[in-house]
Amino acid sequence: MTLLVISPDYASHLLPLATLATAWRDAGERVVVATGTATAPIVADFGLERVDLPLGRGANAGVMRTREQQTAEAASLERFFDATRRGMIPTLMYQARERLTDLMWRPEERARATLEAVDRVRPDAILVDHLAFSARLALHTARIAYADVVLGHPTALPVAGEVYGCPPAWPRAFDPDPTELADLRTLCAEVSDRFAHEWNTAARTLDPRAAEVADAFALHGDVVLYNYPALLADDGRMLPPHVFLGSARREERHDPEVDEFLRDVTPFVYVSFGSFLSVRGDVLARVAAAIARTGLRAAIALGSTPASELGRVPHDWLVREYLPQVRLLGGAAAAVTHGGNNSVTEAVGQGVPLLVLPFSTDQFAGAAAIERGGAGLALAPNTATTDELADAVALLAAPAWPGREPLLTEAAAQHERPGATLAFAALADSSADATDNDVAR
Repeated sequence: MTLLVISPDYASHLLPLATLATAWRDAGERVVVATGTATAPIVADFGLERVDLPLGRGANAGVMRTREQQTAEAASLERFFDATRRGMIPTLMYQARERLTDLMWRPEERARATLEAVDRVRPDAILVDHLAFSARLALHTARIAYADVVLGHPTALPVAGEVYGCPPAWPRAFDPDPTELADLRTLCAEVSDRFAHEWNTAARTLDPRAAEVADAFALHGDVVLYNYPALLADDGRMLPPHVFLGSARREERHDPEVDEFLRDVTPFVYVSFGSFLSVRGDVLARVAAAIARTGLRAAIALGSTPASELGRVPHDWLVREYLPQVRLLGGAAAAVTHGGNNSVTEAVGQGVPLLVLPFSTDQFAGAAAIERGGAGLALAPNTATTDELADAVALLAAPAWPGREPLLTEAAAQHERPGATLAFAALADSSADATDNDVAR
């Protein structure tokens, strides 16, 4: 059997997808990853094959730096980072306007390249990142079955009554102006209509018989896999048939400096704003000052923020550009995050309470879910004071945090049935159903 994994050329997307694929790899099956060149080392580290398939104008292998991007992508990123400093609505509106270029990059060309990769690999099963729209356009139009992996909060796949890009829920620390929120929803609806038009135009170019779709953002594969814990799901949303994977918790290499840090059993807080939002050094510095105020230790993944922006840090802290997140979360008393998919799912998967400082996209809905599920707290990154951050960190790191027990129960369940195992079983069940249907016909 051959599994084909299709991923954008971003480490934050490829890492969970490659981790899911380890169930096939460990079963002795062939696994091929279709992605760009930036993440080729990650594919090699997992021991998987790779075929070249760039799906966007940007790429990063772990830390996003605008100077390493093409001119247009670098300019777009700088405007995005500026929007995050102005607040949630400006950020979401900027992202909505950019959506047509960064989600459907050269759609017909990339769709044909996807079909060429499928023809070359001849897979028995396909896993696709939900945000790989050009690749999914190809598979939909060619009527090729695939499993759709939704990374992030489940609202990344909108359901009835939702508009892609407009959060259906907000954490308590955010109080959007009703007029601004209405403007955001209007803009997102316009973008959704334009995106559907672009999808339909590209689909008819690939196949003149292609059926028109009303909402391309709401389309999904034959199997929907949410790389997210059911603990944080909103039971009121009418989801398509799906499987919650919990998390795709990967194995990480031992690191002498990290090993030494973990030998100290005094509590510490893990901090990361991911590959993109680590550019917000002003917020990282405030978080560092808050943790210092609590007397706790810290392990901080700086990303693109220079260490000097944090000022003087205690000698027993671990501060580096990149840290093995899964290993450190395994020993952390609490974590501070922007609310990205990997940090949220990997923390919950190890029973670690979260302080979420959301900046963009589905991070607001995810932060609201974390509050609702008792898995942590959320504050506004631009306005939360050092005292407010310190109080929140101290509450979450305390053994008496009331959400710790449900988190530990969720972590135990994920340990018993990891996300990769669940994904493998879901595709096996889907293949069996397809075979049964063929026999019935």
